[in-house]
Amino acid sequence: MSHTKVRGGLRSKAALAVCGLTAATVIPLAASGSAQAAPYCGITWGSTAKVSAALTSDTVRGARSGQHTCYDRLVLDLGGYGHSTGYRVRYVSAVSGPSGMPVPLSGAARLQIDVNAAASDSRGNPTYRPADPRHVTDVTGYRTFRQVALIASFEGKSTFGLGVRARLPMRAFVIQDPTGQRLVIDVAHRW
Repeated sequence: MSHTKVRGGLRSKAALAVCGLTAATVIPLAASGSAQAAPYCGITWGSTAKVSAALTSDTVRGARSGQHTCYDRLVLDLGGYGHSTGYRVRYVSAVSGPSGMPVPLSGAARLQIDVNAAASDSRGNPTYRPADPRHVTDVTGYRTFRQVALIASFEGKSTFGLGVRARLPMRAFVIQDPTGQRLVIDVAHRW
């Protein structure tokens, strides 16, 4: 067996090879352990406010919800086509309407959805009148949603409250097609 002179004495080349292999194995494992895990379902939305500054207003025509593999979805059907309706979706400690009074919602976290769309037309005729404004869609059994409520519709704006299980990643966007617009709010099932 050959030996190599190392400061402090002789060591076998075999011992040096073992040390080298150990270091080559440990360093990549440590590096991979510090890398962040892939986001849940590829979701990178975050939980900060989502805003469209469009000033155009419209009318609310309906509300519906659905469950998907990675998130629950709320869709607000809006009239109009060819322009974007403004909105603001954000987590709040308490949802409130024009009066400023808090409205209780089921769930550990609350989203306030303000949309530049009235629930009535220019003559005051209702364009959207849910049978129960406190429960505009049935979200029983959803993983994230707990309650969807129409809080108020006043002076060209409507406010909805969305009670959710926890503060989770969410996104909001408008889809347009010749039948109108839809404001879509997705809330992930987990981080």
